Amino acid sequence: MKLKTSVTLSEDILKRLARASRKGESRSQTLERLVREGLAARERRAIDMEELARINENADQLNAEALDVLEYQGEL
Repeated sequence: MKLKTSVTLSEDILKRLARASRKGESRSQTLERLVREGLAARERRAIDMEELARINENADQLNAEALDVLEYQGEL
């Protein structure tokens, strides 16, 4: 369901919005698409940061396991 709302944007943002619009896309459609893309990117960054924190918490153990595996490899 779509709800009508009103926002006030600066002139430079409106110009950038116009440049970002796709052929046949209304200003509202462009704004909605860009907001969706921005929110999705923000969510991805949050997930990436959580995963990086988990990796860093376990870095010593992961590195020790990697070194252990490398010890089993023969000379190249």
